[in-house]
Amino acid sequence: MRARLTVNERQFRLVSYVTLAALTLIVFTGAAVRLSDSGLGCPTWPRCYGHIYPPVALHPLIEFGNRALSGFVGLITIAVAVLGFTRKPFRKDLAWLSLSLPLGVVCQAVLGGFTVREKLAPGFVMSHFLLSMVIIIFAVWLAWNATHEPGARPRNTDRLLVWSVRLLAVLCALTLAAGTMATAAGPHSGGLVGQHIKRLTFKGADTLEWAVNQHATIAAIFGVLTILVWMLKRKRVGQLDPLEPLTVMGVLIAAQGLIGAVQYELKLPGQMVWVHVVMATLTWVVTLWAVATEGCLAKRQSTDTGEPLDTIVTWKQSVPAA
Repeated sequence: MRARLTVNERQFRLVSYVTLAALTLIVFTGAAVRLSDSGLGCPTWPRCYGHIYPPVALHPLIEFGNRALSGFVGLITIAVAVLGFTRKPFRKDLAWLSLSLPLGVVCQAVLGGFTVREKLAPGFVMSHFLLSMVIIIFAVWLAWNATHEPGARPRNTDRLLVWSVRLLAVLCALTLAAGTMATAAGPHSGGLVGQHIKRLTFKGADTLEWAVNQHATIAAIFGVLTILVWMLKRKRVGQLDPLEPLTVMGVLIAAQGLIGAVQYELKLPGQMVWVHVVMATLTWVVTLWAVATEGCLAKRQSTDTGEPLDTIVTWKQSVPAA
């Protein structure tokens, strides 16, 4: 059986990218469930109205369809976890990273069940989305490591550029968190008219406007700093490839700003909010791609000897005092 499941580097790399695509797709369908008011299409979990199949109605079918797709995604992550241990040659980093994905999906399933049982309480819905973003971190990490052999890429000596791109990832995460807060305070509760769904109301009737303003402010800072970091890299390396991650990030952020402004003026139509969520997820994936592209930092060099500083410190500590 192990021999039949053995895969080579190319095959495992393909499976890792398929897994990343599947984990990204499930975010899109989950957003569609919420924005089509189908969040409680199946008010019980894991069964739907006490059955293993949903009633023939629009909202239960949408909700149950997302659950079924989640199960399929779970099978894909189990497959990549198994193949991570049967890959030839075996790599410990890929094995443990691949194992993290089905564990993340299990956590999502449990959290999804609590989200339904708590009638789509804002905290659970926000956590459900943000946990997906965390799982995508590991999926991107796995795909990147499966593409590059250990030590194949030199460490980056440009500390300013590396830390600047990492800062962009932090700002992107904050933008996503603020966006989930704005959605939780908005008109799209995920439930049908007449279903009692809690909303964020910690600032009363002004909660939505306050949340949108925070989201817009963080997103604007994120966009401006992305442009500055892009200019920094262009200055350091010269001409950039059209598919340079920072370039793609800039385009996505500009499009997000336009979509966000228009949807707010149009009173947040569900279709545009869905596009906004899709674009936000893609921006997160590209941001992680940018971080991975810059790679790990090289060790600091001594100005006198050219040896790594940590080596010099160790040597000095080993020399007995006079």
